[in-house]
Amino acid sequence: MNKSDTSKNLFMLKGSLSRKGYDWWWHNFTGYKRETGEARNFFIEYFICNPALGKETPTFGQLSKNKEKGILPSYVMIKVGYWGKNARQIHNYYSIKEFKSNSKYLDIKVGGCLLTEKKMSGHCIVSPEDVIKHPEYMCKSGDMKWDLKINKKISFNAGYGTSLLFRLLNAFEMFWHAEGIQTEYSGEVVLDNEIYDIFPEKSFGYADKNWGKDFTSPWLWISSCDLTSLISGDRLENSAIEIGGGHPKVFGISIGRRLLGGMYYEGEMHEYNFSKFWKASKITFRFTELSEINEWVITAKNRTSRMELILKCRKDEMLFANYESPNGKKLHNRLWNGGTGKGEIKLYKLSGGTEKLIDHIMVKNAGCEYGEYDKVS
Repeated sequence: MNKSDTSKNLFMLKGSLSRKGYDWWWHNFTGYKRETGEARNFFIEYFICNPALGKETPTFGQLSKNKEKGILPSYVMIKVGYWGKNARQIHNYYSIKEFKSNSKYLDIKVGGCLLTEKKMSGHCIVSPEDVIKHPEYMCKSGDMKWDLKINKKISFNAGYGTSLLFRLLNAFEMFWHAEGIQTEYSGEVVLDNEIYDIFPEKSFGYADKNWGKDFTSPWLWISSCDLTSLISGDRLENSAIEIGGGHPKVFGISIGRRLLGGMYYEGEMHEYNFSKFWKASKITFRFTELSEINEWVITAKNRTSRMELILKCRKDEMLFANYESPNGKKLHNRLWNGGTGKGEIKLYKLSGGTEKLIDHIMVKNAGCEYGEYDKVS
């Protein structure tokens, strides 16, 4: 479904999740170096962990002294960076006491960073010396500023799994809402003193949100709105692909390897959601790590359509995304994370026992992720 629901973009860490929970707002987009026109794929994330445990300074779960004493992490993390050659993630941390949010609409502030539905700005800087002194920062050095307008055009709403009742019951370990599977960004990013312009019509942007009490393993995500028909040669201006999930748990009980998602094709959503049993949706997936590339193969089907997706991303353009869980453990040590994925989609219409090709689609600038617990380099 493509129904917008900005209530799912509110700060969610209340009740038990305030003591053992995380909440994050994720954005990625393409920018262009002002001097040369070179394209670069950026990401920006606002991440909060265990706010009820907050102290005057950030508490890091990966510090040896905190591990020994069973002290859990608590902080706001600003995670920024880019994919491509020499991909980087840069992290700044703030005390929970510096965090402010609005209870009625998305409006969060921490340090000099802010985020609403329509804009975001901030600055994240880490020195090479701090990277060496503080391995608990889990990042590389860099300096990145951003000042951007946001226009979310297509949504993917997971439906019942993120309904108010399920949220109040904290039914899932990991919740997901994608308010902007096609999002236009405009403005400026300054990376290490180099200016990048972000143009809405070719920003190929994405915005979503995750929250819960733990992560999933495996963890899979694929998204792109840079789509072109290989049949007509036309750019698909009103289309986007979105797939996510892995191994969800409901009330602590595993329901097996499951994905959900959709192919929004020129105004029509072809949804593949296991929670809507009457649609007979099913998604199978395979991830393969090769010597130079990672490959995702997805097949999705419901009563009226079938989709085949093959996506590849160069490993030297990806990074291992670093997060620690609210319980203080860091089990995702090989979480492949990229934004320069390329591939193809075949979308079929099913009717009366036959299928007809709707379109054969080229995919570029795809966000892509895969990882399993305790797989280390």
